[in-house]
Amino acid sequence: MTTISIYVLVAVLVGLMIWLRTKRRGGPVKGNGIRILLPLFIVFPVMMISVYQLMHIPGQTHAIPAFWELLVAGLLGALFGYIILLHTAYERRGDGLIYPKPNKYFKYIIIAIILIRAVLTQYLTSLGTSEISMLAITMALVYISIWRIGSFIKFRRTLLV
Repeated sequence: MTTISIYVLVAVLVGLMIWLRTKRRGGPVKGNGIRILLPLFIVFPVMMISVYQLMHIPGQTHAIPAFWELLVAGLLGALFGYIILLHTAYERRGDGLIYPKPNKYFKYIIIAIILIRAVLTQYLTSLGTSEISMLAITMALVYISIWRIGSFIKFRRTLLV
């Protein structure tokens, strides 16, 4: 895939995510909140398959990033996850159902995270493709996990109150 098509794919995915998020904003969270954790059950196996495939590319040497690089990627992911989590909240309305509180900054936060990841990828061109991909996967997995697990906890607190 060329670089331009990758950016187009990322832009389409981000646009789809923002569209789905704004579309679902009006409705209540259904059930006991387990659906909030659903992306983790999808993303984690997909990312692990991606890591496995990165490590087994024929004719290419593969190197696992250094521990400190993985640590920095994890810390950046934790920071991004914490920022998104700060802007995620739920409220119980008069009908007794729990709704996500509207967040006008959500789309800007997601776009900023994508841009920071793109800039870091361009900055770290000295690393191999598989190393950069593993760092990006680590960062994404950490921030999605923190955001979704934290959102589930916030939802459950609202549900019990």
